[in-house]
Formats: sequence, structure tokens, C-alpha cells
Amino acid sequence: MDFHSLLAYTLVAAIAIASPGPAILMALNNSLAYGARSTLWSSLGNVSGVFCVSAAAMLGLGALILSSEWVFNGVKILGAGYLFYLGAKSLFKKNPLLAANSQAPTRVNAPSPWKLYKLAFLTAVTNPKAVLFFTALFPQFINQHGALLPQFMVLTLIFMALSALSLTLYALLAAQAKGLLARPTFSKWVDRVVGSTFIAFGTLLLTMRRQTA
Repeated sequence: MDFHSLLAYTLVAAIAIASPGPAILMALNNSLAYGARSTLWSSLGNVSGVFCVSAAAMLGLGALILSSEWVFNGVKILGAGYLFYLGAKSLFKKNPLLAANSQAPTRVNAPSPWKLYKLAFLTAVTNPKAVLFFTALFPQFINQHGALLPQFMVLTLIFMALSALSLTLYALLAAQAKGLLARPTFSKWVDRVVGSTFIAFGTLLLTMRRQTA
């Protein structure tokens, strides 16, 4: 795995993770309802679920990477289509996601750490965004002539670290900027930036070629 592939993966993963989805909505809700510290347990649950999804994708990774050119191209088109879908979804959504979920309920006693962890774990393993990312995009950044396990660990740990960082930042944002989150104009611009970035990465993904040496 060369540096450029690792950098490209990190950028794609960062954008995918930063895109508002179920895990981020949970972090926002927990932060607003129970305080930013409550998101620690949900973040741990999320990254644990991410590891399980990644491991499941890895089980069939070797055969996928070593398969024919048309299979590689099919996976590449699937991955690009997934990015285009996320981009279009962000660009054309009617209700800004952040603004729609920024109203804070009255703070009550937080659920137990185990319950916060369990709910976040289940959210992660059933999140189509994570499943599609690892099955459609993960293979694009693996060197088929190198050992798969070390590459799997590096890519997965990067994704887990970025996930934890993203959830922490969103939780702090929700706790410190409640008024800003409620502004539809701000949320619309966030959606536009995220959507445009996904489409750009999808276009770049289509230019990738299968490693043959």
C-alpha cells in the first residue's frame, strides 16, 4: 500500500464519516439530551461496530481483489455510484439534517453506559453507509500483492479513529453551538459542501485502475 493510496483512502473515509448519518445523529441527540460526556460510550459502541463490519467485509476481500478486471470495474462503479448517491442526497434534501435535529430536549438522567454503547453498536452494524463503504470502496485501496491482514488493520484503525474523532467533534458542536445548528441557512451550506465533495470523489474513483503489478 503506497502513500498516495493511503492518503486517498483517509480523505475518502473522512468525508464519508463526516457526512451526517445515523451515528452522528445519535451523537448529536445524546450530547443535547445528556451532555457531551455521554457520547463517549456511544462513540465506543460505534467504533466497535465499525470493526465488526470491516471484518465481515474482509472475509471475502481476497477473492474480490484477485478476481477479473470486469469484477474490479463493477465494484469501482458501485463505489462511485454510492458516492454519487450520497452527494445527491445531501445536495437535494428538502430539510437540512442538522437543523432538523438541533432542538434539544429537556436534559434527563442519561441511560446507562452499557445501553448507550449497545445502541451505538447496533446502529453501526446496521448502518448502510458503513456496510457499503467497506464492501464497495475498501477493496479499491488494498494492494493485492501485499499481505491483506496488515492492510486491513491499518485501514480499519484509520476508519475507527476518524469515526471517534468525528463523533466527538459533532457532540461538542451540538453542546456549544445550539443556536447555530438551528439556522437552516447554515445547515444548507453544510449539505452543499458535503454533497459536492462526495460527487468529486466519486468522479476520481472512476479514474482508478486495477493494480496489476
